[in-house]
Amino acid sequence: MPLAKTLMVQGTASSVGKSVLVAALCRIFRDAGWRVAPFKAQNMSLNSYVTREGGEMGRAQVVQALAAGVEPHVDMNPILLKPEADARSQVVVLGSPVARTSAREYYARKAEWWPVVVAALERLRSRHELVIIEGAGSPAEINLVREDIANMRVARAAESPVLLVADIDRGGVFAALYGTVALLPEEERSLVRGMIVNKFRGDPTILEPGLRELERITSVPVLGVVPYLSHLAIPEEDSVFLEGRQAAARTDGLDVSVIRVERLANSNDFEALEREPGVSVRYVRRVEDLGSPDLVVLPGSKSTVADLRVLRESGLADGVVRLALAGTPVIGICGGYQMLGRSIRDPGRVESEEEEVEGLGLLDVVTEFSPEKSTHLVRGRVLDGEGILGDAAGKVVEGYEIHMGRTRRLGARPLIEIAERGGRSVKDLDGAAQADGHIAGTYLHGLFDNSSARGAMPGSWSGPPWAVPSGRRPTHRWSRCWSGWRRATRSSTPSASTRASA
Repeated sequence: MPLAKTLMVQGTASSVGKSVLVAALCRIFRDAGWRVAPFKAQNMSLNSYVTREGGEMGRAQVVQALAAGVEPHVDMNPILLKPEADARSQVVVLGSPVARTSAREYYARKAEWWPVVVAALERLRSRHELVIIEGAGSPAEINLVREDIANMRVARAAESPVLLVADIDRGGVFAALYGTVALLPEEERSLVRGMIVNKFRGDPTILEPGLRELERITSVPVLGVVPYLSHLAIPEEDSVFLEGRQAAARTDGLDVSVIRVERLANSNDFEALEREPGVSVRYVRRVEDLGSPDLVVLPGSKSTVADLRVLRESGLADGVVRLALAGTPVIGICGGYQMLGRSIRDPGRVESEEEEVEGLGLLDVVTEFSPEKSTHLVRGRVLDGEGILGDAAGKVVEGYEIHMGRTRRLGARPLIEIAERGGRSVKDLDGAAQADGHIAGTYLHGLFDNSSARGAMPGSWSGPPWAVPSGRRPTHRWSRCWSGWRRATRSSTPSASTRASA
């Protein structure tokens, strides 16, 4: 059986829209009747996902697989780099972590991973009729071209035509496209069969003369101009999209403050909350921007200990503790869950050089890191109780685990009962909550993707955002009754363990 055809999308820079365009092409060809799959040789991202087999891969390729109507598989993203502290990355190969390396060490070892890339692509091509390949960054990084395993080397190996994409919203689109083509050697330049201008706002007739001149001087046709789409409900590839988000609170609705740690992992945990009517999600980096939110979220982190240290130095750690003691609900996801506990131990120096660090002391749990990484799809139900997920008690939630280490509950109660992990029936307990439930933590990524979990917090309107009745602003249970609950808890006495930590 012949190998599948390929089409590759490369960019003039990172974040020009390659991932979204690949997802769109996957859906277009799928709807046209092709058996199509996505592929990206090397992805650097802290937004990852877990396959049914328990392998870890980049979130962008999962979205593209869903657009193609196929099951996500690690062959679609054979190399995943997850940045850590001190300019190091965890290297995940075919779904499993194999090394922690510096940038210099990684580039020195790229040759040993090239056969992995080739084999994964060939397996995909043997199972499908078309593979849409995404590049990484730019193919014109002339200082890195010898070690390239993600751009033109892949295109040459697959003999694939290349579409070159640039982001006009950033400015300098003509120079970016011309410069990229000009820097490519002739044998690679001949693979570029078309250019695409992405994220265009305005009158396309004004752009037309520049496009014709660009075609003349590059001898490459401009195949399309894609308009700027501001409300795409597609998970972002990485947390770089958060850089432009404002920290100022809205004056209406539910105010959710997500603490913007330095190495935020799985930032797409909160995208469903952002789309919820009447909910304002703020990504806070400074204690002065924290304000008086209705909910504080400590997100996942690829370097929990290092990020906890930064939170202490910035004053955000003290700010979160003050809000929690005053009755503000606080929930931690994965690394954020670990930070909320009494302490984090690392006897094997898995993540840092510190054997033990003190946590925020808001949850009566302790964590110990271990070299084994837990990567599983999970399904369970929210346990009975009060507080943050109280209204979801008994409801089913689904998500995925990606963490190193175990967290042991001391005085806190469990939050979720896991019934299925990695396709196997289990009866495990996840997470923790203090007695009144206003402080909680869980290892479950994707918690807020569940309507049952979102419905427990933001609201009485349980329908989708686009179906809000005309003329009706969504009201939220927290907006109606949470203020009274917070007044009651603020007048109560904190537990002994919480007072000691504060």
